[in-house]
Amino acid sequence: MAVVQKNEVREGEVIDLTHEGHGVVKIDRYPIFIPHALINEQIEYKIIKVKKNFAIGKLLEIHEASEDRVTPPCVYYQKCGGCQLQHMTYRAQLDMKREQVVNLFHRKAGFDRTTIHDTIGMETPWHYRNKSQIPVGKNKAQETVMGFYRQRSHDIIDMDECLIQDDIHNEVMNKVRDWLNELQVSIYNERKKKGIVRHVVIRAGHHTGELMVIFVTNGRKLKQSQTLVDRLVATFPNITSIKQNINQTHSNVIMGDESVTLYGKDQIEDTLSDVRFKISDQSFYQINTSQTEKLYQKAIDYAALSGEETVLDTYCGIGTIGLYMAPQAKHVYGVEVVPEAITDAKENATINGYQNTTFVCGKAEEVILGWQSNGIKPDVVMVDPPRKGCDETFLDTLLALKPQKIIYISCNPSTQQRDALRLSSNYDLVQITPVDMFPHTTHVETVAQFVRKDV
Repeated sequence: MAVVQKNEVREGEVIDLTHEGHGVVKIDRYPIFIPHALINEQIEYKIIKVKKNFAIGKLLEIHEASEDRVTPPCVYYQKCGGCQLQHMTYRAQLDMKREQVVNLFHRKAGFDRTTIHDTIGMETPWHYRNKSQIPVGKNKAQETVMGFYRQRSHDIIDMDECLIQDDIHNEVMNKVRDWLNELQVSIYNERKKKGIVRHVVIRAGHHTGELMVIFVTNGRKLKQSQTLVDRLVATFPNITSIKQNINQTHSNVIMGDESVTLYGKDQIEDTLSDVRFKISDQSFYQINTSQTEKLYQKAIDYAALSGEETVLDTYCGIGTIGLYMAPQAKHVYGVEVVPEAITDAKENATINGYQNTTFVCGKAEEVILGWQSNGIKPDVVMVDPPRKGCDETFLDTLLALKPQKIIYISCNPSTQQRDALRLSSNYDLVQITPVDMFPHTTHVETVAQFVRKDV
């Protein structure tokens, strides 16, 4: 018989947090995970799901609250799935994220000698997103709604404001929703797979103020496009680009492969420190500009460049980290599988006047071997892969290449830990710094320094 039964109401003390920020209560070593509960709280909860090895509970009442508990400032917090930690003080959020990294690397993987620094946070952890991907739908009254998805669903929570979006994004969102309603623009129905407008994506240059608005549509025909363009330009003087992206795939992928420019430039521009970047509608560019500067500076500190090093920037995207390092390196070589990103990287190198850079499109492990056969041997390799981590073939190539240092930026410490174990035969994992790129969410970014053992 199970330790607990569904719908049973219990009381207990929260003894831990999961990596998702859920409180943990244990009964005879059987864990119950309870969203919005904090460590050291005495709570009453209801069992809503029972599994063989764990249960899920719903927080009913807090008898003794944690000193880390705060009232979430967002009125949509209990419904919206965008944030998970607004009920926690920001200091506690930073500590929790460091603890995640400690648990993965010290306790689970045995990197006992690796220094794990405190999480680098923000002075003001609000309104930090320079990109918003806002789903569009209809409510039961057939009115257009825009906002974010309810937790674990695709039900759109209609909202006037998101506290982690740039303020200008909220203003654009509210105006566009009004206009879509007024003009009776066809809205995509995810269940029926019919209708036109699916998402509105907004990108802003944090330092430049330039603004891009993208209508993601299920088809090429957006009948009211010119009216929408005219109204946007008249209302928001900072708009420099309006685009339509066509996505007819009927999947969870937000944007399709084809885009057309309805107004202005094809790209917007932003800066990271003194480096200028042109950003296309589908370019990867870090969401939190101010924290990106801290992240990249930490990577530069770990690389400790003297100006004589050859740097290899793998998974280079539009060249952000490589170009950030270019002034302090002898030469930077960047490789990326997305052709459009490499085009942007080359253009970004040109507009910054960096002649000591080379960007090539292809699989990193294949391009690297080509460079090696031409006598190019990097001293430092920058790694910034997607959430799935590095390809095994790439890691084998990296080990054969034997750079002095590997600086590994990760948006998923779990896969970074897996890759670290593979590198540990030849490299010491010296130190890791967590960086809070997404305050009030459970996500944590890390930058790790690996040094070759025979150096």
